[in-house]
Amino acid sequence: MEFDLPRAAALLVLIVAVGAAGLIGSGVMPLRITLMMVVPSMLVFGALAFAIGVKHGQFRATHA
Repeated sequence: MEFDLPRAAALLVLIVAVGAAGLIGSGVMPLRITLMMVVPSMLVFGALAFAIGVKHGQFRATHA
């Protein structure tokens, strides 16, 4: 399976949605806090990890 940008972004959103649904369903924290603080931070962290992973893959591909 090849990953292009739309497919990778959709997977990131899916993973965040599953995590948010788990937090909301478990009732660990109020819904407002989950949607206003946790979900945006999950998206930002996922995007940063994705960008670092892409750069590392490019480095490995050119220096191998």
